[in-house]
Amino acid sequence: MSDSSGLLLAISLAERKRDAVVQQLAQSQQNVRSALDQLEQLRSYAGDTDGRWVRNGTVGLSVELLKHHYQFSGRLQQAMVMQEGVIANLRRQAELVQKQLQAAESRLSGLKTVLSKRRAEAERLARRREQADMDEMAAQLFARTRALNLQGEML
Repeated sequence: MSDSSGLLLAISLAERKRDAVVQQLAQSQQNVRSALDQLEQLRSYAGDTDGRWVRNGTVGLSVELLKHHYQFSGRLQQAMVMQEGVIANLRRQAELVQKQLQAAESRLSGLKTVLSKRRAEAERLARRREQADMDEMAAQLFARTRALNLQGEML
């Protein structure tokens, strides 16, 4: 049974590892969603800002104010490009964690398969021992009955 208990311990540890990776994956996916939300906010803000400029028109505005607007729009574009890079990195991290989860699931499945096979083998051996015991008892009963029958015939 100690063989099984060691395997049960390994399964328990593998389950804890898998559960930790599941939590890590959930966090990674949440990070991606948050980064996507931030990108959408930047895009929305840039669209709103550009929309205000279009609605208000640029007639009568100073060169300095136009220059400031274009610089601001450029910075917003840079922020969006940077955010897209952040999202790409977060997605790569989430993919790595997903692979870790697959590996953890595979390990856990393998351990459970080994345990199942060991239990099946132990049950098979127990049935064989039980059958051997039954055969032994039947042989002894037959021998005893035969001996009694032979004694009865002699008397």
